[in-house]
Amino acid sequence: MVSVTRLLTGKLKLVVNAQKGRVARINDCVFLGFTFRGTKLRWSDAPFADFRYQIRKLTGRSWGVEMAYRLDKLAQYVRGWMAYFGISDYYRPIPELDQWIRRRVRMCYWKQWRYVRTKVRNLLALGTSKRQAILTAFSSKRYWHLSRTLATQTGMTNDWLQRQGLISVRDLWMKAHGYA
Repeated sequence: MVSVTRLLTGKLKLVVNAQKGRVARINDCVFLGFTFRGTKLRWSDAPFADFRYQIRKLTGRSWGVEMAYRLDKLAQYVRGWMAYFGISDYYRPIPELDQWIRRRVRMCYWKQWRYVRTKVRNLLALGTSKRQAILTAFSSKRYWHLSRTLATQTGMTNDWLQRQGLISVRDLWMKAHGYA
């Protein structure tokens, strides 16, 4: 630390704050929410945990707002997060994150429909088979479990969710990296 401080103050004429400054390997440092793993730029763990927390808040079952408003706020937050952290080279969690967000939105729709009759009517209107719609609507399982059933996934398809206003994290990442 002493030799680095001498270089910065003597040769470069910079002021060094010894309380905040440190000398460490680049893999151990976090700067503005980013870290390096080898030659790859990644977001650090804390901003990613905060992102997941905010998505949980925006797709919470007890937030009693219209789905259009919820999807608008969700899109606004995801676009902002990806505008900042989209430069990261870390692709591995992106498809899983996209699936998780879609499942949470399906869960919100399922909670919003509330009554068995409404669930059956909406699933049938979305193209789910009558048998699957009835079996799923009468199920005593909770919202999170039912958001991954055949009936909800054949009714509330990815295309349907996209038409409702849900944006894809994967598409935003691909666009940021010039793939789309």
